[in-house]
Order: sequence, then C-alpha cells, then structure tokens
Amino acid sequence: MPPSGEVLASVSSALAVLLVLLACVELGDAAAAVGVYRLIQYDLAGAPLGSRAAALNHHAAALPLPAGADLSRSALVAPLLELPLSFIREYLAEKKHLGGLLILLPTNLTNKNGEGSNDDKGQPKSVLAELEKLLLHQEVPFPVYFAFHDDSMDNLLEDIRKIASSGQPASASTGGYKLIVPSAEPRKVSSPTISNIQGWLPGLKGEGDAEQLPTIAIVANYDTFGAAPALSVGSDSNGSGAVALLEISRIFSRLYSNPKTRGKFNLLFGLTSGGPYNYNGTSKWLRSFDQRVRESIDYAICLNSVGSWSSDLWMHVSKPPENPYIKQIFEDFSDVSKEMGISVAIKHKKINVSNSRVAWEHEQFSRFRVTALTLSELSTPPEFLESTGGLYDTRESADVESITRTVKLVSESLARHIYGLRGRNIEVFAESSSLAISPHYIQSWLDLFSRTPRVTPFLQKNDPFIAALKKELSEHTADVHVQNDVLDGLLTFYDATKSTLNVYQVASVTFDLLFLLVLGSYLIVLFSFLVITTRGLDDLINIFRRPPSRKVKGA
Repeated sequence: MPPSGEVLASVSSALAVLLVLLACVELGDAAAAVGVYRLIQYDLAGAPLGSRAAALNHHAAALPLPAGADLSRSALVAPLLELPLSFIREYLAEKKHLGGLLILLPTNLTNKNGEGSNDDKGQPKSVLAELEKLLLHQEVPFPVYFAFHDDSMDNLLEDIRKIASSGQPASASTGGYKLIVPSAEPRKVSSPTISNIQGWLPGLKGEGDAEQLPTIAIVANYDTFGAAPALSVGSDSNGSGAVALLEISRIFSRLYSNPKTRGKFNLLFGLTSGGPYNYNGTSKWLRSFDQRVRESIDYAICLNSVGSWSSDLWMHVSKPPENPYIKQIFEDFSDVSKEMGISVAIKHKKINVSNSRVAWEHEQFSRFRVTALTLSELSTPPEFLESTGGLYDTRESADVESITRTVKLVSESLARHIYGLRGRNIEVFAESSSLAISPHYIQSWLDLFSRTPRVTPFLQKNDPFIAALKKELSEHTADVHVQNDVLDGLLTFYDATKSTLNVYQVASVTFDLLFLLVLGSYLIVLFSFLVITTRGLDDLINIFRRPPSRKVKGA
C-alpha cells in the first residue's frame, strides 16, 4: 500500500471511531443529576407502610395523561399543586401499577402574598399536609421521591410535556427522558437509638438546710417525623419548643450565677427524643431518675409547637383545673399573660393509663404522678405520627416573635413562683436589662434547627447536632448528661432516605436504526474506497462476484 493510502486509511478509521464515540456520549450522558428524597418506609405493628420500593428505572411521564394511559413502566413527574390526591388514592385503593412517582415541591411554601397559609385550602402547606397524611398511613408499592421544583426541573418538565403532547407516551420505541435512581434494597435500621440531654441549675440552700430543694423541670422534645426523613426539620414542631428551652436556660443561668439572685428551686432542663413515638424518650428519661428526684419535682412545663401563634396559647393538663397546684400555675401564667396582652386558656384531658397512646409530653410525667403541663399553640393534640415536623413544617412555619413571647411568658411566670413575686408587677427580664431575652440567639438556633433533619432512627447518638445541643446546654447549666437508649415500640424503620436521580435523554428506536444505517453505509463506502485505492476496482468486483461452481467428477 502506498504511503498516501496508509495515511488515508488511518484518518478514515479514526474518523469512524470518533463518530461512534460521539454518538455514544450524546446518547449516554445524563441530562441532569438531582438530589431526591425518598418517602419513608416503616412497619407499624408488623404492617408495612410508606414506600416499599427504592430503585427507579423508567421513562418519564407528566400530567395531563391521555385516557387509559398505562403507567406501569413510567415514572410520573408532577408538581405538588398539580398532583390530584384523587389520583394517588385511586392507584393505592385499586392497586394499580405505577413505575414511580416524583413529586416536585415548591422552594417556598408561602402564598403569593408571602404569608403562611396553613388554613387555606389549595395552598402549598395545606395540600402538602393532606398528601403527607395520605402517604404516611398507606402501603405504597411503588417508589416515591420528592425533589425541589427549581429552574432545571421546570425545564425538564416542559420537555417531558412536549414529548407527551405528540400523543405517544415516552418509551423505548418513542424516546424521551429516562429517570434512574440506583438504589439497593432498603435495610432495616437495627436498634434505633434515642438521646435525651439534661442539665441542672442548682438552687441555693440555706445554712443547715438538709432537705432536698424542690425542682421545676422545663422540657421539650427535639426530634421529628415526616414523609421524607431527610427533609423533616420541624421548625415549629418541635424546633420552636427546643429553642425556647435553650433561651430560658440561658437567661436563668445569669440569674443563678449570682448567689444573691439564685432561687431556692432547682431548675432541670430536658431535651428529649422519641417525641413522635408517644414520647418514648421522656418515659425512659423519667425512669432513669431516682425516686427521690422524681418526688422533688414541683411541676414540669413541657413546650410543644410555640413558634406560630399571635395572641392565644393553650395550657394542657391531665389533672383537673381545680387541683391546687394546677390552679396556682395557671394563675401565674394568667397574670403575666394579661400584662403581655395575650391569652392563655386551660384544657383538661384525663389520661388513660391502660392506653399506650400519649398525646402530650406532660402525660408521661402524669403517669409517674408528677404534676405537669404542656404549653402549645395547638388547641387539640395531633393524631399519632401527624404534625410532628412534616414536609410543610419549614423555617417559614415558625417566627422569632412567637418564640420570644413564649420565653417571656414562661420565664416571668417562673420568676414570680421562684422569688415569691405573685401579685407584684415586677418585670424580671426587662428588655433594657442584662437579663433581656435575645431574639438574635433565638433566630440563630431556629435557623440551625430548620436546616437539620431530626427523625430519631436516622439521628445517631454521635451526630454533630446532638453534640451541639449538649455543648450549648453545658454553656448555661451544670451536670449536663446525655442518656442514650433504644427506641421502644412497634415501629421498624428502613434506610435509603435520600439518593441521586439521574435523568437521561434517550433516543427512539427509529433514531437508532437511522444512525446504524448511516454508519453502516459509511463503513461500506470506506471499505470500498480503501480496496479500490490499494488493490484496484477489479479486486473489489471480485469480492462481490459469485465464485464459479466446481463440478465433481463421478468415479
């Protein structure tokens, strides 16, 4: 072969290989990689609930769907406000096959005026609350993921709808987008732990006083539960209560740091875990105390969902309002609330010791015969595993002003009880004093809670967030201790709470056939050209010429 022919052959071969590689890159490269969050998978008393699948590998589809559409091999992509709950109910009730569901959440769960809309139907928060309630208490046989509806997802959704407008659903024959979440089979979370954090502010004993000082406990659970564990931050339930507790411990530590202003009450601060699960951590925490410590508790104040109220707060109790202790505590709150221009109402709910359901945290104290109450913006207790830090409970759900008012109400009421200031209009934590409540402190901790998912089975005992809570409580209290224990109950949880969704743009079979036809034609022309230039036209013709038949002579 002459040198020019060799060069030409090399260039032509390289060009063919390059075309093949470019085609493969174009067809195989992901159009997008998106962080997604899986619907929780758990068992309740052996009954499977939540999403029972994690792996996803199907072509994308979008609403509106043509009549009679078969979605058994499709992953439906739907913005939150465009997804009819009736569609999900129908698929779950009739056990229809669905390849997968990707729900796009708005990046801001407020209405058009920028205000929260918990009570308005059709607004993101109310729709999300209904959706979460539906998905949490059903067995969902297909994978369900959540993602945020940003510009990239909006462009993807527009492209999917354009393909769907052709009248043919995306498939291997028509092309489109393919959604792939590579995920192994979810595994059970073995021995999920709960971590309770406690700290003390010891009171001042008089000389020769051998009796144990009475104790007032301020308690709040800090963990959450929601449809997507990796998104369950619970800013209001119960980040607001935990933040209020931290601020109360901070301002009272200043009072107790000086022997002249130290009260004759011990103050016990408890950040408890297992709140959504009948306050299991609170029960274990109380059991860990010596009986004398429990008997020394004068009363306990539990803080729950105090981050989004304006003028009305509820004091929930298990003992009758006529009880002398309850009556006195309520009068302390009422006196301070009147001065603040707010209202505190009392609600009595008798507990049933034989029933394992615990609606409020103070009910665990009541089971140990300790006087206790819960302060909350909620007038009625939430249902089991509901309103405990769901997808809609984001930073916009809680405001600094509400928590500041709660801290003011509790702190001033406590001060009047501890220092005997009942009936005297004395403001201990005045705004201009060194004991003033700090909105900046409240905001910084509320922001941190609002960035940190805190679903107990996935919040390990060595998690940096628990270490941060312990460190902060150590700054203001003494004898800080973390109690780690195993979560009791009938709940079993599974891992794989978040993953990466790979979106591929795939060509149709028609395109593949056309590409192969063009590539094959090119290779035939290249082969013919090389043979002609190296051997001549006659050799090329001889290749395709039918060889002469050979006759075998008979014997």
